[in-house]
Amino acid sequence: MNTSNNTILITGGTSGIGLAFAEEFLKLGNTVIICGRRVERLNVLKIKHPKLITLVCDIADTKQREDLFNTILKDHPETNILMNNAGIQLATDLTQPANLDRVREEIETNLVAPLHLGSLFAKHLASKSESSLINISSGLAFVPISFMPVYCATKAAIHSLTMSLRHQLKNTSVKVFEIIPPSTDTELGHQRRTDKTQSHGGMPLHEFLAEAMDALKNDVLEAPIGQSKGLRAKREEMFHLMNH
Repeated sequence: MNTSNNTILITGGTSGIGLAFAEEFLKLGNTVIICGRRVERLNVLKIKHPKLITLVCDIADTKQREDLFNTILKDHPETNILMNNAGIQLATDLTQPANLDRVREEIETNLVAPLHLGSLFAKHLASKSESSLINISSGLAFVPISFMPVYCATKAAIHSLTMSLRHQLKNTSVKVFEIIPPSTDTELGHQRRTDKTQSHGGMPLHEFLAEAMDALKNDVLEAPIGQSKGLRAKREEMFHLMNH
């Protein structure tokens, strides 16, 4: 994938992995559009990065996803890369009656939204001479941690979905990537933590970004990063270790 001179839409671009990609792509001479729910965070980032294009969008909402797509086609028709990055990570005790509102929110954000956006943008991306669709999954797609089963299940579904989409678009210009992060030091999962300032912990973000960008540059379409390599290779063994 050419990592310069693109127009890139990144969902969940106000923090963590999405923001790291946005800032790196800006440095490389791309036009970068990010969307997120938090208006105040978008405003701060716009001041910090004047060239950054910011859009307010709750991707868990069907209408807002459709509006986002229509806005991109109207105002930024040159967009040739979509990165589905936004996600939430909640704890769910399946031995108790499930809070279905929380379950639906997690599935809508992590799975339905990237599926819907990918389907909306597929034909547009295929009209470009060079284009990419990048889904951010997780090492937990291969080895779930049992206390957050819905999150892990959505990421397993993203892995499967990405394989199918790659096959469906194989005769087009669209390169379909899956970046598979390990536990990475971001604010992911802050919704389930009492201390909202506490980091997720894990691989330093700059190390993750360097390895992920290298995968994109070298067209590694399914790219496990860091410890995700071991999770993908040794699923059963790692499940018992991680859930001991």
